[in-house]
Amino acid sequence: MLGHRFATRINSFASAAHSYWPDLAGKPTLAQMVARAATVEGLTELDLNYPDHAAGDARAIGAMVRDTGLEVSGLAMRYYSNPAFKRGAFTNPDPAVRREAIDLTKRGIDTARAMGAPMMTLWLGQDGWDYSFQCDYARLWADEVSGIAEVADHDPDCLISIEYKPNEPRSFSLLPDAATTLMAISEAGSPNLGVTIDFAHSLYANEQPALAASHILRRSQLLGLHLNDGYSKRDDGLMVGAVHALETMELLRECKQAGFGGAIYFDTFPDASGLDPVAECAANIRCVKRMLDAIDRLGQDNRLSDAQSAQDAVVAVEIAQLALHGRSHPA
Repeated sequence: MLGHRFATRINSFASAAHSYWPDLAGKPTLAQMVARAATVEGLTELDLNYPDHAAGDARAIGAMVRDTGLEVSGLAMRYYSNPAFKRGAFTNPDPAVRREAIDLTKRGIDTARAMGAPMMTLWLGQDGWDYSFQCDYARLWADEVSGIAEVADHDPDCLISIEYKPNEPRSFSLLPDAATTLMAISEAGSPNLGVTIDFAHSLYANEQPALAASHILRRSQLLGLHLNDGYSKRDDGLMVGAVHALETMELLRECKQAGFGGAIYFDTFPDASGLDPVAECAANIRCVKRMLDAIDRLGQDNRLSDAQSAQDAVVAVEIAQLALHGRSHPA
């Protein structure tokens, strides 16, 4: 049920490290960050990165997380281990490097399963281009779809979720938005494939996040829901609802109506400005709970569906605003 599971980005808990570990020498360990995250009221799960957070025995790492009362909701692939990946992972022009990326992903999937996690998230940010005439687009696309299909078929019982993003680190990402990602998934054809929608990515892809989710739910599976906020120009990683409260609530409503039961994951960056990550994550959870309460109030009010049927923005927006503030009628 939407809102019962909350996950977050583990690297956030290195933020303001010396305020939490005054005698810390160097960076906090994974175990230290997990223990700190476990102090967040309402947090149920964590995502870890692969291969960054997979040094050692995968089963032991999964057990370590569970011993704190949390679960590993999934792993997220990172393609930084070979500098050659800067020119592409699944789309690298060198077949040997491309093979290395695919095989690394398969090992990541095996690691996720050993940790007890049900899902691997692919953010293929290195797969793209920077200049006109740099690449053969048809070849790039064929390599991408082929790579996605191969890693998805590696373990049909592991969910593979593709997280799209318009750019960064490449000037243009091959999978920049929901529609293009859905096209790749359709061509790959593996039933365990789906999409992760990241709120800030969707904003600066010039999408309405709720509509993007609607398309994903219609054509594929919504496997990941990453909440954050930003100013629609880059991946700001701000706290949930800080800028686009109504758009966030509309996305949550779309997911709730569709029966999304996955974890709501906070992909925010308290470490970017030295915020207390425990307080920041707890505030995100409280914000989402307030929005879910508002969505419940909307569900008990026929005026919103009437306003939407008439496409009456004046009435619809005011109803949503009032619900968010715990009211159903103007003062």
